[in-house]
Amino acid sequence: MLQRVLIANRGEIARRVIRGCRAMGIHAIAVYSEADAGWPHVADADEAVAIGPAPARDSYLDIARLLEAARRTKAEAVHPGYGFLSENWRFAQACEAAGLVFIGPSWRVIQQMGDKVAGRALMAAAGVPVVPGSAGPVDSVDAAREVAARVGYPVMVKAAAGGGGIGMMGVADEAGLASAFTAAQRRAQSAFGSGALFVERYLEHPRHVEVQVFGDAGGRVVHLHERECSIQRRHQKLVEESPAPNLPAALKARLTEAAVAGARAVGYVNAGTMEFIVHGEQFYFLEMNTRLQVEHPVTEEVTGLDLVQAQLRVASGEPLPWTQEQVPQRGCSIECRVYAEDPARNFMPSPGRISRLALPAGPGVRVECGVAEGVEVSVHYDPLLAKLIATGATRDDAIERMRGALAAFVVEGVKTVIPFQQRVVDSPAFRAGAVHTQMVEQGAFR
Repeated sequence: MLQRVLIANRGEIARRVIRGCRAMGIHAIAVYSEADAGWPHVADADEAVAIGPAPARDSYLDIARLLEAARRTKAEAVHPGYGFLSENWRFAQACEAAGLVFIGPSWRVIQQMGDKVAGRALMAAAGVPVVPGSAGPVDSVDAAREVAARVGYPVMVKAAAGGGGIGMMGVADEAGLASAFTAAQRRAQSAFGSGALFVERYLEHPRHVEVQVFGDAGGRVVHLHERECSIQRRHQKLVEESPAPNLPAALKARLTEAAVAGARAVGYVNAGTMEFIVHGEQFYFLEMNTRLQVEHPVTEEVTGLDLVQAQLRVASGEPLPWTQEQVPQRGCSIECRVYAEDPARNFMPSPGRISRLALPAGPGVRVECGVAEGVEVSVHYDPLLAKLIATGATRDDAIERMRGALAAFVVEGVKTVIPFQQRVVDSPAFRAGAVHTQMVEQGAFR
């Protein structure tokens, strides 16, 4: 078993990994920038190391600084969390070269699946349905026009090298293609160091359903059921739940089988997520997140399993701690991501100092919080403050617990998305499970 793990992240995910390490008797090492010196994850850890100034490029994204922190603290392994360098194959490769265990898949798998074009090709070869689109990167507007003419408008222009909704542009007709292509290329180059794009058919009013998968070094892969992630803004999730509501059993079976087949095809080890677009009775591969997901708590709640501890065990060389038959799905769990954003200003970040914080509690309520009163929410990082998870025996129970928990969740000093999420969970569409990915942009929850 690993004994010393450095967590190359911050905030609530760093605290979550620290808690998993502590439960297993593993020495947890935090890192922090100058802006985060007083943040809770620093105090939680058994040991903490300063890694540089506030800008992420000079701290949490600086591979050399992170490796030096691991060397100084005699860490055996690195847990990347999510965001930052979690899906950066060069970081995973550098950890391997330094003799560190990277708690996740191999750098080769990260490299393969991080390239959206290569990932589509791999999944198609494994028999996983993919959205009709370009077979490879398109390097000009004219080439994009040819693909769009073949698959039909509307289309989506997407960055080949990234995720998180960055470098994605919807195009309704040919008139808008040139400007969308240029904008997506510019954003992709800035965010990922590559302006490579691909084009695929844009599906109207789809659902975003993902499947948690887990593999070990012995080649065993299981799924831990599905999550509904359709409530999004700017292609980034706000509310997730498990099970996905109104998902026919036959469709779920095909989804989970495809997810396992895809993960097995790339030799996947550790926790990962296969993301799909569901359109009517059809589904299509979207991308693979080669890391632990923000929304993993809803899977933990309905399965009763600890994903972080399983990550640590598999990274230590142990086999998966459960078979497929030992992975239940009981009740319903819903997660609301609490961001420091102002919904009234198109979800613009709302930095500032948290002057008051009161967290909800009670049966079926779980809070994964990265902040405390007095901390400064910086412009330098993702504005996620906390995750609120409500679980019940039925979906109605979970919704009612979420309603009460959102009402009791107090954050002062910054604007948050809590008022917006209250409208979501109170809406007839959400209560009926009639959700799709374009609801927020179309003003469904005003």
